[in-house]
Parts: sequence; structure tokens; C-alpha cells
Amino acid sequence: MLPVTPDAVAALSLLNAEAVRTRAQHLLALGLEDKLPHFRVDPSRLDAVADLVLDVTRKAYPTLDVPFHSRWRHFVRQGEDRWAAIDNQASWPNKAARARAAFDLAIVSVFLDAGAGPSWRYRDASGETIGRSEGLAIASLDMFARGAFSSDARDPLRADALEQLHADVLRQGLQISDTNPLVGVEGRADLLRRLGKTVAANPKVFGMKDSPRPGGLFDLFVALAEDGCIEAATILSELLRHLGPIWPSRLTLAGIPLGDCWRHPAMETADATNELVPLHKLSQWLAYSLIEPLQDYGIIVTAIDGLTGLAEYRNGGLFVDTDVLTLRDLTEQNREHDVASTLVVEWRALTVALLDRLAARLREQLHMDANSLPLAKVLEGGTWAAGRLLAHERRSDASPPIRVVSDGTVF
Repeated sequence: MLPVTPDAVAALSLLNAEAVRTRAQHLLALGLEDKLPHFRVDPSRLDAVADLVLDVTRKAYPTLDVPFHSRWRHFVRQGEDRWAAIDNQASWPNKAARARAAFDLAIVSVFLDAGAGPSWRYRDASGETIGRSEGLAIASLDMFARGAFSSDARDPLRADALEQLHADVLRQGLQISDTNPLVGVEGRADLLRRLGKTVAANPKVFGMKDSPRPGGLFDLFVALAEDGCIEAATILSELLRHLGPIWPSRLTLAGIPLGDCWRHPAMETADATNELVPLHKLSQWLAYSLIEPLQDYGIIVTAIDGLTGLAEYRNGGLFVDTDVLTLRDLTEQNREHDVASTLVVEWRALTVALLDRLAARLREQLHMDANSLPLAKVLEGGTWAAGRLLAHERRSDASPPIRVVSDGTVF
């Protein structure tokens, strides 16, 4: 156990949604004062963005009965819920076993979902070719159903064989080839192996009621629920706490891995977290995706808006393509940028903060509040779809307006 030092306390203060929100808002405040190195911010354009997002939302959900933004949406194709079909055919011994399998699927699928690039496509059993995040979702679901992540062929719907996962298993399952390239496949395989090792090394966390597997986190959350309720931010904090060791080559503080956390010189503090900007995109995407399995079991997830918007390129692209954010140096759009670059960190943090402002405008227009229209629904309705729509309209390959070099573990 690491000693409790001031630096350790400071490190732990970054492993939660509130730290993401507070530091993102700090950078936005600097942007509104025109004090950031890479972007100018024009908040006057947010009303037009709200109109666009609302229009996109109404077309997809005319009654405004919007589901949560989560991995489960991507398992639905042409109105067919493919996970539901698998779920209905399975013989679950009890509701908890079903929930653990759903956790296994969500965790593996989310960790494989870090940007596919513009060229990759997955051809499913029906012959449909599917790209980007949805393609990765269906591919991972098909792999899960075949038992690609299970140690027991007789019990395929589990993910307890990740520790020795070879990248070739992903190449085959994701149909990767020279003519169908996927960025960051080695990084994704390494991430899943790290997940497997972390799970195996912590049976008290991941194997409370079953053999150790990612889905064992379900039992942890049930144990943490008070009177059958758990806050969404608690889900994220526990994910960051217990899955922190899986992230490769990232910043640490007092020996504590900080995950999706990066440096920006404008983020000034008086302690050891100076310049550090936590974003936790994949972990928050996972937290959103674990809400429904918990609800299906009967756990009430509260304060869902305690999580933040997601710092990824569709939401970020929405603000760039609508000129809410403009680069000081427009030639930067012609270059690729490392995910740790100040420019990308700034863009992602501004995206998180602007999503809060945009959500407030949408609620005002619709006479709704954070309970009836949480960020989870704004994202789904929503900003992610509007960002993709603009990308398709403006660039032939639907790529984001700013190109980021990905290792398959961030976006």
C-alpha cells in the first residue's frame, strides 16, 4: 500500500468527475479572456449550436424520449438490438450472472472503442459493413458472443481470458488487414492484457462472487449501493481507482497512475497537481455504459449529471466546425497532433466545459432540468450525432477537424 502523503492526496483528487469539470471550466474561463495559446472561444455561437443539436435530437427522438449515451446504443442496428437477442437466448442462473456478463461486454467493448480511423470497416454476418465506433461495437459483440475473451468454450459470455490475449485475436475478430487497417491495434491488445492482469491480481475487487473478471465490478457496486442507490460519480471514481494501473505510459503522481490526464501550462495550482488536466474520457464512457446493467438489476443510479461530457473528437469537432472554437494558427489543421500536445489537451478540456454550457441552453429551450435532460441524454441526442453530421458535410472521410495521433487507448 502506498503511503498517504500530500502528493498522494493530490493525485487522488484528480481521479473523479468533479476534477475534470472544475479544471475544464478553469481553462474555458481563460479562453473567454483570450488567454489560451491555441484556441479562441466565441460563446455567442452557442445558441446556433444549440439549435442544431436540438434539430438533430428531434429527428432521432421526436418525443424527446432520449436514452443515455452509452455503448448499448451501438449494439442496435436497423432497429435490432443484437445484445438483447443474445441475452434472451442465454440461460442465466440469476440476475447477477446476467449483469456480470453485461459488465464484461461493456468493459471490453469500451476499451476497444478508441477511434477506428476513416478506412476501417467491419462486415457482419448479414453482410453489412459498419465503420468507426459502431463497427467496433458490433465486432466486439460478435467476438464476445463467440467466446473470444472467455477461458471456457462452454461459457462464452464472459471475459476472463484477457491476460494472454494476443493482438492476432483482435486482428482476426476485427477483420484487420492491409486493405482494412485499424489504428492502434497493438495498443488495444495491450490495454486488454493489462486489464486482465489487474483483474487477476485483485480477486477481492473483481472476484467477490465469482472467478476474477472485469464483470466482478458489478458486485462491488452492489456492495457500495446504499438503500439500493449509487451515484454515477461513484461509479467513475471506483473505475479510476481500480482500473488505473491498466493505462500505459501515462503520468503518475506519488506512484498513482493518473489515467487520461495531461499537462497544460495554463492550469496553474499551488500543489503537486500544477499543470495537470484530467479528462478520463474512456472511463467516463464506461461509467455511462455501466448505468443500464445496474438499473436492469434494480440498482437506482442517481446524480447522473455528476459525470461530465466526453472529451472526444465528435463533441470537440462540433465546436470547431461551428466556430465556437477557432485555432489561432489555422495551419495547425493541416498537421497531426500528439494526444499529449498542449493543443489537444486544450481542445479536449474546452469541449468538456462547453458541453456544460450547451446543455444549459438546451434545457432552457426545452423547459427541462438536469434530471430530465442529463448530459448522458444531451450527448446521445445530441452533440455526438451533430458533430458527426458536420464532419460528414465538411470532409469527405468524415474525419475530425483536428487530426490526432491515436494509440488506440484515448479516443
